Amino acid sequence: MPLLEENTLSQEHPPTLPVVIIGNGPSGICLSYLLSGYKPYLDTATVHPNPILYRKLQESKHIPITEQDMEYLSEGLEGRSRNPVAVLFDTLLHPNADFGYEFPPVLKWRRDKHQQITHLVLGKGTPGGAWHAMEGSMLTVSLGIWMELPGVNYRDLTNGNEGDVTSDRATPEEISSYYKDYVKLKGLQKNFVDNTYVTSVQKLCRGHKLEGLENGQEDQRVVDSGNGHFEENGKECDNNGGQLWEVRGYRQVQNDTHVPFSLFAENVVLATGASDSPVRLGVEGEDLPFVFHSISDLGLAVSQGKLDVNCDPVLVVGAGLSAADAVLCALNSNIKVLHVFRKNIDNPDLIFKQLPKTLYPEYHKVYNMMSSQTCTNVASLSSSNRPQAVSIASSVCAKMCPKPQLSAGSIAGGSSINLFPNYTSFPEHCVVSFQSDMKCLLQGDNSLKAFKISMALVLIGTNPNLFFLKSQGQYLGQDPTRPISCKQNPIDIDPYTFECTKEPGLFAMGPLVGDNFVRFLKGGALGIASCLLKRLKKRGKLISNGGNNFILKIIRKT
Repeated sequence: MPLLEENTLSQEHPPTLPVVIIGNGPSGICLSYLLSGYKPYLDTATVHPNPILYRKLQESKHIPITEQDMEYLSEGLEGRSRNPVAVLFDTLLHPNADFGYEFPPVLKWRRDKHQQITHLVLGKGTPGGAWHAMEGSMLTVSLGIWMELPGVNYRDLTNGNEGDVTSDRATPEEISSYYKDYVKLKGLQKNFVDNTYVTSVQKLCRGHKLEGLENGQEDQRVVDSGNGHFEENGKECDNNGGQLWEVRGYRQVQNDTHVPFSLFAENVVLATGASDSPVRLGVEGEDLPFVFHSISDLGLAVSQGKLDVNCDPVLVVGAGLSAADAVLCALNSNIKVLHVFRKNIDNPDLIFKQLPKTLYPEYHKVYNMMSSQTCTNVASLSSSNRPQAVSIASSVCAKMCPKPQLSAGSIAGGSSINLFPNYTSFPEHCVVSFQSDMKCLLQGDNSLKAFKISMALVLIGTNPNLFFLKSQGQYLGQDPTRPISCKQNPIDIDPYTFECTKEPGLFAMGPLVGDNFVRFLKGGALGIASCLLKRLKKRGKLISNGGNNFILKIIRKT
């Protein structure tokens, strides 16, 4: 994405907002809902199955949850998120969901138009974020009702589901449509600006030079005027909180024209998700044109007739659900698959071991093949030659191995039948290299194996792309010496407000803080909204109407 050139910026003084949210997926949508005056109260007609939490809720049943003590309410709760407020909000919306129950929420929602916070939600596409780019035929891992946002029942918008248990899951197309409709039903459109790309987020510090979070360079444009205000190009901008954030970017309009914008914000929320940058293997040949990092590339190749039953196998690398989806996509089109993954098939961390068989039969079909249809008869090099593996990769790949054979045990017994004869798994293997003549070299079992393939799909995860922050936001992580990773190194936040510990006024939510499921990322919206409502209420910053119209005119100006 091209960075915004300095000389393309308008010289007019940018508008100032209490909150700018970067990202218009379910995280940004849910936060916009809570900042727009919608308040959660205990529904006194319901009883929460957790007696301790229910007693706490009854103590302040006439006070909105957002105005209560998040730490007190979430104390002692356990769930499948590392963030206590995420567990709290989930159990309020889906009590005892982890035990298989479908109890109604214990919350009721009221709107107070005098308790709004002016904000903008900036997104690259229409509301729904990355859900619009996902394959429409796959089913979500989470139940459809777990994908819903507060105040609008998922089944009411999708006409419900009847039939077998897997029908409780949804397609990405259904979910993305739900999120778009949600924004309209709740009257949130005025807060959203679509087709918007943020290229720079900079902190303006009182009494200091502008700290450029884009590239770490200092900028002389902003100085303290000595009266608690900021100046930019000789013009003052009020900042009662001690600092401002400058958000720059462009909006893509008709004919791919880029219209630049610049905004000041007292608070910035990072809700960008984690699907921007695929994780790479870092091996030789990974940039060759037949190596891809998205399942959509497989679907495109199939639809264009580039892959068929007679082509060489497709190599799928990874042991997660995206890799399983790719395996199913290829096999359903009668395309041969070589499936490579580093973990042992009995590794308890494999996602398949955490999914109920009745709800996820297609993933357990893949897991059965991973376990039973393993490669045991391939040409290999002895382990004594291993030190030469990389240097002799090209010569090894010049000699094709025979078609992988299944072990005898893979066809013995009813539970180990050959589910797809065109599938072969390579547990505890890794890719050594890809070669320009469509060949790949694998290492495992103290040997090297070479195969000719038609396409490689490396599906080993994704990382967020925070290029608009200093050092790509690495300094915000729990370990500032490593890149931000949703699983390995999430952004370090206050567990009850979701404010970054290293940057006051900067918040993060969703996958950036380890909450990868919609069911739990809504907790970030609760924590941030609670913090901002309490903070801005003290300063008299809450407003009684939308307040965004004049700002939208500026940012949407073409």
